[in-house]
Amino acid sequence: MNLTAPDRIANYIAGSLQAPLNGKYIDNINPATGEVYSQIPDSDAQDVDEAVGAAKIAFESWGRTPAEERFRILNRIAELIDENLDALALAESNDNGKPLWLSKRVDIPRASSNFRFFATGAMHFSTESHNMEDKAINYTLRQPIGVVGCISPWNLPLYLFTWKIAPALAAGNCVVAKPSEVTPMTGYLLSLICKKAGLPDGVLNIVHGTGPNCGAAIVAHPGIKALSFTGSTRAGREIAATAGPMFKKVSLELGGKNPNIIFADCDWDKMMRVTLQSSFSNQGQICLCGSRVLVEESIYEKFKAEFVARAAKLTVGDPLEESSKQGAVVSKMHFDKVMSCIELAKQESGKLLLGGNSVQLEGRCKNGYFIQPTIFEGLGPNCRTNMEEIFGPVVTLQSFKTEEEALQLANTSDYGLSATIWTQDVSRAHRVAAQVHSGIIWVNCWLLRDLRTPFGGFKNSGVGREGGWDAMRFFTEPKNVCIEL
Repeated sequence: MNLTAPDRIANYIAGSLQAPLNGKYIDNINPATGEVYSQIPDSDAQDVDEAVGAAKIAFESWGRTPAEERFRILNRIAELIDENLDALALAESNDNGKPLWLSKRVDIPRASSNFRFFATGAMHFSTESHNMEDKAINYTLRQPIGVVGCISPWNLPLYLFTWKIAPALAAGNCVVAKPSEVTPMTGYLLSLICKKAGLPDGVLNIVHGTGPNCGAAIVAHPGIKALSFTGSTRAGREIAATAGPMFKKVSLELGGKNPNIIFADCDWDKMMRVTLQSSFSNQGQICLCGSRVLVEESIYEKFKAEFVARAAKLTVGDPLEESSKQGAVVSKMHFDKVMSCIELAKQESGKLLLGGNSVQLEGRCKNGYFIQPTIFEGLGPNCRTNMEEIFGPVVTLQSFKTEEEALQLANTSDYGLSATIWTQDVSRAHRVAAQVHSGIIWVNCWLLRDLRTPFGGFKNSGVGREGGWDAMRFFTEPKNVCIEL
């Protein structure tokens, strides 16, 4: 199978590639070059309605397809993703601006793992039964909902797109999905893979377009019974406001302002290496990045000196170059937002330790959107820089004296997605993990994911849980059957 990125992307509806019904397109810009390299459909409610109609027809058979057959098809999709790793990684790098090596090493393999895991999940998904001694037996049927909507963000385009689609399909649903209009190419290429893998027409429909025109139509469509969304807290509020009165099931994985809590007894070398990674991977454009680094006072100066020195060596460059550790941020709009956040941190009296400027490259990337890794200290826990998600290569450092102060700083944020704790004290690790107000806690590691476990956050980081059996359960409706003995 030879995957190539086209000059003009098509929607994938009822098993066919087709133009938007309104004939309108949006420019797709490579953030590393600042140049248009393709166009995507500016789809609206008409295209969404057609996709929902196709999904409804397909559900009549897909909802009854044996689990073994669903496994075979979804597993074949995983195999085709593996076989086309280079083409998918290049498409993602061109769309997103991230280093090509990162897409090859992390994003595309994890997209394949998503399909492979949930393909197997279709074979092993179990239900519960409860014996009321000599009175009755209750058992729960978990049946697919029908047509569901999946809307994914731009930061991990194929990884998070498949993270939503795979469990929905494995549970027997049909899907209307929208990738981000900023990073649409891997979503388009996935439609070709699904066709090649033998996924029946209409089971997966991929509609491209903006949030206001296309995403809002998916959220509001009465034929879509459940929604899985990853994106900003602002957009999540709007989705909840629309979907709530329609009594739709909703899973919202939203923003993060994640604390990285470092105690003096940590494994220093491992902590330093992973903290650098958790702060600046994908130019800080990962909802799980540790953007607030909290360091025990006794090691703060040592940490600051080494962390700044190491971050200064992160090469900002052409994403296609193997030596580049930092690529471009995703768009001109996001570039402007991150740069304004850096200026805000200065206005809030933050002390700039590193970076703070854009980067002007030469050659192919002379017009790209590049920003230096940036580190601030001296900002209060309640300032906007420490409270609002920046989603860029910007990190703040704070010191703490006691475990109680570390927890107070960690829990100040309105977000509660993830946290990382660095300590060799097992009792402290358990104690702090239980008290940090975040849905995902890593101890002495970061971004180590077991697909069997729930994924999601507290507070403004969203509602619902994705991952593992929680994702499979979300995409089903439980039905209790009670049989009197």
